[in-house]
Amino acid sequence: MRACEVYVHGIKAGTLSEVPGEGYVFAYDRKYLSRPSRPPVSLTLPLRRKPYRSATLFPFFFNMLSEGANRQTQSQLLHIAPEDDFGILLATAHTDTIGAVTVKAIEP
Repeated sequence: MRACEVYVHGIKAGTLSEVPGEGYVFAYDRKYLSRPSRPPVSLTLPLRRKPYRSATLFPFFFNMLSEGANRQTQSQLLHIAPEDDFGILLATAHTDTIGAVTVKAIEP
């Protein structure tokens, strides 16, 4: 299982996990939820205690990935299969992202 912490403006908002054979799970951190003034990670992932589940990478996180020639270059330089969306997200979305959201891989 691969996972990452999701940050909004540098504050840990939750955890995104890839569960083999099941897909993806995003869960908000209880501490983050304790402050109702904090924004959701995305309008498609409103604040709630119950984890979100999806067979594919959530569109919000997928849209953080590069496309076309940039994705091919990243894939080659990072030695990650071009179709490994989660692997590319873990390798590239910890810095230099557009917007307030970043991710940090959780080491096994």
